[in-house]
Amino acid sequence: MKFTALLLALGLAIQIQAADAPNAAGLQLYSLRSQFTLRGVPWTLDRVKEFGIKEVELAGTYNLSADQFKAELEQRGLKAVSSHFPYDRYKNDLDNVVKDAKTLGIKFAGCAWINHKDSFDEAECREAAAVFNQAGEALAKEGITMFYHAHGFEFEPYGDGTLFDLFMQETKPEFVSVQMDVLWIVFPGQDPAKLLEKYSGRWKLMHLKDLKKGIATGSLSGKTDVANDVVLGTGQMDWASIFAAARKNGIQHYFIEDESPTSMDQIPASLTFLRANGFE
Repeated sequence: MKFTALLLALGLAIQIQAADAPNAAGLQLYSLRSQFTLRGVPWTLDRVKEFGIKEVELAGTYNLSADQFKAELEQRGLKAVSSHFPYDRYKNDLDNVVKDAKTLGIKFAGCAWINHKDSFDEAECREAAAVFNQAGEALAKEGITMFYHAHGFEFEPYGDGTLFDLFMQETKPEFVSVQMDVLWIVFPGQDPAKLLEKYSGRWKLMHLKDLKKGIATGSLSGKTDVANDVVLGTGQMDWASIFAAARKNGIQHYFIEDESPTSMDQIPASLTFLRANGFE
């Protein structure tokens, strides 16, 4: 009897672990921004469903209210896990960011760009950390985790490290996590696996994005031609080391982000690559 109960308990634990396993390949909907604009929300979300995607990350609701956009997602069995909101809204419209995040039913609310001058500096870094600490505390009260999506310009040298290191020191781990966009780590000359290890537990989300072979790295501009986004597995990234480090160091959700003009064609090919590498 005890042995049977133990087997049942182990079976339940395995089921729970499988259900929570962070191996679903989601999509950052910014990848289809042109389609949302030209073809509309229903048509574009139908295509997302056809890809076999279940989890999505938002970057706007394309002239729909949060309620309306959520309804369109639900009609297609799509789950919004996270959403990006503009930096200025975190500074000046925090209450409504929290409201929209609650309405969308997301677990994570983030920001993908800190407004800054030509070169990101210490003052801008410290201000952003303060803004995100405040936002993170407000969101945490509603059970939502705040995150910042690094974009490459944060790796300006500072002291013995970079301004990204300062940002991580100044943000409170209990209120602010980070999202790794693999391209925006490699493009400025950083190593994704090493950064995942260095800030283990702070990284919660990942953008899967590959950089075209032959494109030079080391730029701190935070910008590159969108045509340099290529099908996953065909670019510069060492995906084996990245996936191993991500799974070891706390990544919970993965999203393809393909900003190229051919994203509709590239996304299915990227999904094929991911499914061959253990993703659903």
